Amino acid sequence: MVKLLMSWDIKPGSETEYFEFVVKEFAPGMMKLGMQPTEAWYTLFGDGPQILQGSVTEDLDSMKSILASDEWQKLQTRLFEFVTNFDSKIVRASSRFQLL
Repeated sequence: MVKLLMSWDIKPGSETEYFEFVVKEFAPGMMKLGMQPTEAWYTLFGDGPQILQGSVTEDLDSMKSILASDEWQKLQTRLFEFVTNFDSKIVRASSRFQLL
């Protein structure tokens, strides 16, 4: 299995719209594409990304195919309306907590 690790900060003043989008569109859209969300972390204090999120697929080819799809590009473009400092990488999935 491989995991897509993503991090970002929510744009100030967009919190309500952001959380509504994530619950109603982003997470369901990822699952529809074949990614399984595994964790989401919200940082309350300290430096670092405000949000850390991980999702898995069975293999690297599946992940690459999803990330190259028009549907993913639309989801990501919509996410960018609400966030800044986006970063991501693909890693081999582990049962341990994983960071960017």
